[in-house]
Amino acid sequence: MKEKILSDFGKRVRQLRKESSLSQEQLAERTGFHRTYIGMVERGERNPALVNIKVFADSLNVSLSKLFNDKSFEKEVENGKEK
Repeated sequence: MKEKILSDFGKRVRQLRKESSLSQEQLAERTGFHRTYIGMVERGERNPALVNIKVFADSLNVSLSKLFNDKSFEKEVENGKEK
């Protein structure tokens, strides 16, 4: 479960970064994070702190709710019960 949420978050950051036509280096400049950290987050290799998640949202010009507004974050339901 932990790995999936990290992977899903990273994919969402990458998606929003690309929609903003930003390179990882440009996002790193906006966030103040190192470029390699951006890549590790996007690959789901790092577990960013809540304050860092807010920095990502602000740097991508989206709200926290929009950052997490993606099908990959919805609860998985099987036969009417959460997995």
